[in-house]
Amino acid sequence: MSILFYCLTFILAYLIGSFPTGMLMGKLFFHKDIRKYGSGNIGTTNSFRVFGPVAGTIVLVIDVLKGALATDLPLIFHLPGPKYLLLVAGICAILGHTFSIFLKFKGGKAVATSAGVFLGYNLKFFGICAIVFLPILFITSYVSLSSLISIVIIFIVSFSFHDIFLTIISGIMMLLLFIRHKDNIKRLMHHKENIIPFGLWYWYKKAHHQLKK
Repeated sequence: MSILFYCLTFILAYLIGSFPTGMLMGKLFFHKDIRKYGSGNIGTTNSFRVFGPVAGTIVLVIDVLKGALATDLPLIFHLPGPKYLLLVAGICAILGHTFSIFLKFKGGKAVATSAGVFLGYNLKFFGICAIVFLPILFITSYVSLSSLISIVIIFIVSFSFHDIFLTIISGIMMLLLFIRHKDNIKRLMHHKENIIPFGLWYWYKKAHHQLKK
């Protein structure tokens, strides 16, 4: 019976991850399909770009929380078994966000949802992730570049927790993020990637542009 309950739990985790926060935000409050604006992505960065900081923050929080909620479903349902099964539920949520059943198996890049998985599994590890990601974002002003650099560092840091399953999941997340960011990597290499209106690099470029006028 526990196998059946876990299968149902993993399906529910996938469905939670599939919840298209950014698209629903646009449809309900702005009467726009976010997939037709900006980068076309349904995630946090494009929500900030298209709908503004308030809506973008709401999308960020919900996407993080859905990752945490999905990860903790085995605990919520008091299912017996090893702790790594929480990470399996978390991966299901990430796959749901990336290949949403509500969007014809398309979706976002799962950066926020991945952070939510770490939040649900290990609060200390999540804190380290935030400490790694936020300064890099502040320096570079590139969400994509910050995400890619951070996930590599996070994968390396995971070894210090002596949790083989956390390291394996971190490695899987790293691969998924690099695959999902392949277009961003091309734009970064050609200096065509969009930056966010925040951080040292953004302020430098803004000041440099004003000096040219």
